[in-house]
Amino acid sequence: MICLPNAKINLGLHVVEKRRDGYHNLETVFYPIPLKDALEIVPASDFSFTQVGIALDSQPEDNLVMKALALFREKYDIQPVSVFLKKAIPLGAGLGGGSADAAFMLKLLNEYTTLNLSDEELEKMAVELGADCPFFIRNTPVVASGIGNIFESIELSLKGYILCIIKPNLFVSTKEAYTLVQPAKPSLSLREILPMPVEEWKHYLKNDFESGVSQQYPVISAIKSYLYDQEAVYAAMSGSGSAVFGLFEKDVHLSFPDCFHWKGVLR
Repeated sequence: MICLPNAKINLGLHVVEKRRDGYHNLETVFYPIPLKDALEIVPASDFSFTQVGIALDSQPEDNLVMKALALFREKYDIQPVSVFLKKAIPLGAGLGGGSADAAFMLKLLNEYTTLNLSDEELEKMAVELGADCPFFIRNTPVVASGIGNIFESIELSLKGYILCIIKPNLFVSTKEAYTLVQPAKPSLSLREILPMPVEEWKHYLKNDFESGVSQQYPVISAIKSYLYDQEAVYAAMSGSGSAVFGLFEKDVHLSFPDCFHWKGVLR
């Protein structure tokens, strides 16, 4: 059985306040995009994991896919399977690739075992793997709040826009990004900004991580400026970086040196 875990982008991200437990409350919109990995499981004599595509720097047991499998095995009986993962979503990009792989693994195992677990049950499992993981169970646009683990559905469609992603060859950890941001409550909430025309978003919609990360890594702001020079209607860094995306109303051919590039049509 095979599935195609997709990435996400963040449309705006407000780091609202630091909590007493050391985490931060935030406000953002997760929007699914058609940049995808490939994940497959097949019956086997023993459990195994094979990964190809973009190289990973972690041990197999530390991969979120295998952590999802281990969590599933703790709760339900499952015969041995071989797991194959082809990585196409870049790492350290703010695109949620690892979280997507983990969530899709839970969904794939649910289908494979014919347990027919509900979305709510899968979400409860996914939250044990990471704050972003539950989003990919339903995989529809949501406003995320709390530490990024409270989801509210939102009516939002970017259908027809061409999405371009450029990721420089650098890894920005979420921990590092939080050290570079000053929490503050926004003057306008995302629910007030998103109904505006997309071409107005660049005046109001922002990612609080972007300023600090761009100061540390100027290539981020250089890519964003490049996207606007190529007539993007909106451009921003996704999550804690380092990928920068642009929304375009017409096809565009981009070339920014020494970077990962991806382009697709939103549906």
